[in-house]
Amino acid sequence: MTGNIGMPIAYGRTAEIYNWHDGQVLKLFHNWFELEDIEFEARIARAILASGLSVPAVGDVIQVNGRNGLAYQRVDGETMLKKMITKPWNVFSYAHLMAELHLKMHTSAIQADIPSQRKKLNSKIRRAETLPEHLRAKALVALDTMPDYNRLCHGDFHPGNILMSAQGEIVIDWIDASNGNPLADVARTTILALGAVETRQIQGFLPKALLRMFHAAYIHYYFKLSPGDEAEYNRWLPIAAAARLNENISELHEWLITNAERGL
Repeated sequence: MTGNIGMPIAYGRTAEIYNWHDGQVLKLFHNWFELEDIEFEARIARAILASGLSVPAVGDVIQVNGRNGLAYQRVDGETMLKKMITKPWNVFSYAHLMAELHLKMHTSAIQADIPSQRKKLNSKIRRAETLPEHLRAKALVALDTMPDYNRLCHGDFHPGNILMSAQGEIVIDWIDASNGNPLADVARTTILALGAVETRQIQGFLPKALLRMFHAAYIHYYFKLSPGDEAEYNRWLPIAAAARLNENISELHEWLITNAERGL
């Protein structure tokens, strides 16, 4: 279909979000994002919803103005990131809530048919074009030594993917979901959070010091709620950094290389 769908209400790296029909929003993907990956996101979203977790319902793939999109159930609320921008004095309570949500996900029983975290990380490390070969080899060896689990992991868990509504908190954007090790998922969140500190994308809205405080509080609360092997979490960090180089974010390249080298 073609037509005027108005201005986006939110922006992401892979898509824009628009108001849509019948209590829905439209996630309209950029043309470079493959249809196969969009169909995969729809399957993942349906599988996780069917497992009983609080996530938005997803419709079929829709083509609008020459671009592919997905219609999702509309959830009225703001992201935790926007809440932090407008109410930075609540940074510690938001960090605590994020840790609780992440742990609830990691302890949920789920029967969804979703990919292996280990296979996804292996593929990302192998396909990271800017990752030096000596670090690629070390990252793959390190990955092989890490313990594996069969827990639900989000793969892109950060305040921008948590909607805070009157009905409660809703976690969105499950395209990177996998079955795997919760500590690898926590390490991925760390690389996302501390990487954001290094870019200007969020710095214009939140001071570096506040972002670092939020991340430190989130890690503190997560391990307080679920005492575990923080040494293992630290071993996941360079692996997560190496894997993120596959995303080709130029402003993060040197920082990711440094963090991969530091632990491998």
